[in-house]
Amino acid sequence: MKRKSFPTALSALTALALLLSACSGGGNNASSQEPNASPQPGSPGAGAEAPKDEKPTEITIMLPLNIAETPPDRIKNEVEKLTNTKLTYQFFPADTYEEKLNSAFATGSLPQVTYLKNATTFLQMREAIKDGQFWEIGPYLSEFPNLSKLKPEILDNTKVEGKLYSLYVGRPLARQGIIYRKDWADKLNLQPPKNTDELFEMAKAFTEKDPDGNHQKDTIGIVDRNELVYGAFKTVSSWFGTPNNWGEKDGRLQPEFMFPQYIDTMDFFKKLRDNGYINQDFAATSKTDAVKLFTSGKAGIYIGGSMQDIDSLNKDLIKNVPDAVLDAHSMVAGPDGQYRQWMIPGYNNVVLFPKSAIKDEAELKKILAFFDKMMTPEVANLMFWGIEGVHYTVVDGKAKVADDKELVEREVKGYKDSVIGEAETNGMYNSLNELPGRIHAEELIIENEKVGVKDPTAALDSPTYAEKGVELQQIVTDATYQYIYGQIDKAGFEKAIERWKKEGGDKIIEEFNAAYKQQQGS
Repeated sequence: MKRKSFPTALSALTALALLLSACSGGGNNASSQEPNASPQPGSPGAGAEAPKDEKPTEITIMLPLNIAETPPDRIKNEVEKLTNTKLTYQFFPADTYEEKLNSAFATGSLPQVTYLKNATTFLQMREAIKDGQFWEIGPYLSEFPNLSKLKPEILDNTKVEGKLYSLYVGRPLARQGIIYRKDWADKLNLQPPKNTDELFEMAKAFTEKDPDGNHQKDTIGIVDRNELVYGAFKTVSSWFGTPNNWGEKDGRLQPEFMFPQYIDTMDFFKKLRDNGYINQDFAATSKTDAVKLFTSGKAGIYIGGSMQDIDSLNKDLIKNVPDAVLDAHSMVAGPDGQYRQWMIPGYNNVVLFPKSAIKDEAELKKILAFFDKMMTPEVANLMFWGIEGVHYTVVDGKAKVADDKELVEREVKGYKDSVIGEAETNGMYNSLNELPGRIHAEELIIENEKVGVKDPTAALDSPTYAEKGVELQQIVTDATYQYIYGQIDKAGFEKAIERWKKEGGDKIIEEFNAAYKQQQGS
């Protein structure tokens, strides 16, 4: 069977990228609903303990690492005891994970359990999936009581040609919004922005009115980074009314950048930059540097993929500015007065099962049995929160993270990012949030879903998109930055779109519309 390499150079703005996350501190504990899984967290649960005389199942797992160092085996050893497995984790840095994934795939050396990085890498794998290189797991899920609890609407978003090949790492549908300096806003008598005009005025005031009181012009309103999806651009664009990756126009699906609201968003960011209300070099600013600028006390507004980042931002900010106060906000109306939030398809990542590493159905079922045990409250809590009494305690039925955040991140984070499902389906504890801004953020995440805008192509296939989507999207990404920086005008941007269409975009539009029509008729 011929193997195909898939693109590894991921663009900042890609219609393939649907969520979330890549944010290193997000987690998937954002459900504000109480878990309904049974048994209760902390109890052994169905399937949590394997028969003592059964030989441990050996499983090798490859996954991205969103922290600096590989975690120690402390959590892994406990998981092995609960699931009767012998686990080998292959951690690779998230920043270069696509390269490793591509190399392993091309050489047929993927392990039995292969996590991708995000929705982008999953969509890039679609052709290989259709080529029969991964196990279809849909027919087996009914045999596993816990895997059967996974949400059908999210599983549907991961199907390829109507078949299920993957398990998903759950994420809230719409957790993006604003994290801002509430102490600055209070000092300047500013309310959270009700619309995009007020957002601009807050950025202006945070830049020009000496919010830190040091009598120097050394603050900026908004700090952004070189990421048009998980940075500020896509979130603000949704407030302006831009569709989520694709939308209907003249009875056909069209990409978001062919809508006038996308132009309006570029104009908004150009005006911010021209006036100095956003960091001038945001197109070349990494997330790490953007966070450092915010936590140094020099920026007032952080707009990113997750309002849940407020905890980590607050932790570092108060080291530099002890009196700083952060809050979250997300209900920002567009010029038409309407509220909108772009939504991911409900997953941050997926896990696939290569046929090159799993020899037969019996081996596949043993591996699925491990994931079924992962979805018991006991194992899910262990992997997501750590060891009770060491990494967290239970307060009012929720998990309170230990004060030693560095210990928790070092020992737990690597495993946390691999937990299948979400609290509603795997029964793990929800987070006990004590920071007022985080509590507010969780409330807003629920509100966001009420005005959420779905991507109509989330479960659709376009072979050209899978093959050339990232490459073609770079044309739009570059043109977007060039427009905001004043290097091209509207005519120049439209010229770039024509190039996108000519080099494969028109075919992508045709394929998505054909798939959409078929979906609507089914």
